[in-house]
Amino acid sequence: MFISSAYAQSAPAAAGSTDLSSSLMSMLPLVLMFAVLYFVMIRPQMKRQKEHKTMIEALGKGDEVATVGGFLGRVTQLSEHNLTLEIARGVEIQLQRSAVTQVLPKGSVKNF
Repeated sequence: MFISSAYAQSAPAAAGSTDLSSSLMSMLPLVLMFAVLYFVMIRPQMKRQKEHKTMIEALGKGDEVATVGGFLGRVTQLSEHNLTLEIARGVEIQLQRSAVTQVLPKGSVKNF
């Protein structure tokens, strides 16, 4: 008839070692991609978080700061998690320490 029989060929004896090496080679691009992502994205973000934490811990009374909300002012009181910021003469707001994004050089805020 028109349909011929198909016969399976036996695999060579050394195929076990090539299967292991080929599976390792197929995982190599995935490992390389993770390594690149770590050095390009994850590591710099961890460094920024560490710098921000150090900056917040080093805040002192009289420091001039910028906040997440865009307020510029001078720190008048500090507690463990909060701070009081004077944004104008006689106008003070209370913020969480984590809301501070930048410590400004002395004399940057001129409205006092």
